[in-house]
Amino acid sequence: MLVALTAILSGVLHYAGVDGTIVFPIVTVALAGLAWLVALGTDALGHHVGPGLTGVLQSTLGNLPELFVVIFALKAGEVVVAQTSILGSLFANALLVLGLVIIAGSRASEGTVMRFHPRLPNDTATLLLLASFLIVLLGLSVSSGDKAASHKLEISAFGAAVLLIVYATWLWSYLRSDIERPEEEGEAAGHAPPLSLRAALVLLGIAGIGAAFVSDWFIAALTPAIDALHISPAFAGLVIVAIAGNAVENVAGITLASKGKMDDAISVVKNSVAQIAAFLYPALVLISLLFTAHLTFVLAPVYIGALLLTALAVWQVTGDGEATIPEGAALIGIYVILAFLTFYE
Repeated sequence: MLVALTAILSGVLHYAGVDGTIVFPIVTVALAGLAWLVALGTDALGHHVGPGLTGVLQSTLGNLPELFVVIFALKAGEVVVAQTSILGSLFANALLVLGLVIIAGSRASEGTVMRFHPRLPNDTATLLLLASFLIVLLGLSVSSGDKAASHKLEISAFGAAVLLIVYATWLWSYLRSDIERPEEEGEAAGHAPPLSLRAALVLLGIAGIGAAFVSDWFIAALTPAIDALHISPAFAGLVIVAIAGNAVENVAGITLASKGKMDDAISVVKNSVAQIAAFLYPALVLISLLFTAHLTFVLAPVYIGALLLTALAVWQVTGDGEATIPEGAALIGIYVILAFLTFYE
């Protein structure tokens, strides 16, 4: 009810022409609330479709707010906000959320060492490195001014198609192996679904439509809020939009880890990271071809370096199937340093 009231209030204020600095905090809360409803509906749907598909659905539907925010930002010509919103979601999940999950999981584990299956973390690192390869290569081309730099849009579109094909290949393999894996002892098998299949689908439909409208109002209120707060569009996209859109992953991942459900907690975060890098970003690059403002894989050098180091950090910390509190704190520290630097961009 509170989410609905916040969303309705955001719409009323938007169409009444109220100053964006007043609308912005309200619409940000509404966006986070709708993300929570999407997660709630996805979790309920998971009781009907199985655990493997649930993780993928939770990532896909949980990224709906970010998808709409980027689309409306591109429609408004806010390329910097669009690009940093995607990067912010990736960094927030791979560094901030994963770090918090590792700390919560380590505290709940014997010997303060969080243990989980390493396959998904390693797959995520591979997809991140693939996306980083394209971005680093294109960045070097642009910075050196070679002939390929003048075709950055074509290269971005082609690279996006390759990333989507690789992601589809990985997704098929991941879901197939998950189906073949026997259900682990202690999972929530046999528990009654919190919602019926029809109710879960209705909730997801309402939340998805609401996210589309609220994202449009969010972008409209973002520019005056940036001007009033004297912050850069890069900081708004990388930090504010990312944290608002990923609040669900924060709460869900930490809660699962604190309950000892380590693989589920890692799955929430890692599926989201993999999907942003190898599905959401390339899909939006192709979608942007429909707009005047185009999204590409050409990034500022600082973000190229941050992305590559993030991929290496994720692999280093989680690749062996174990993580500790200091490693979680290190990931959070990387995110905080990046966010602080972005504040001065």
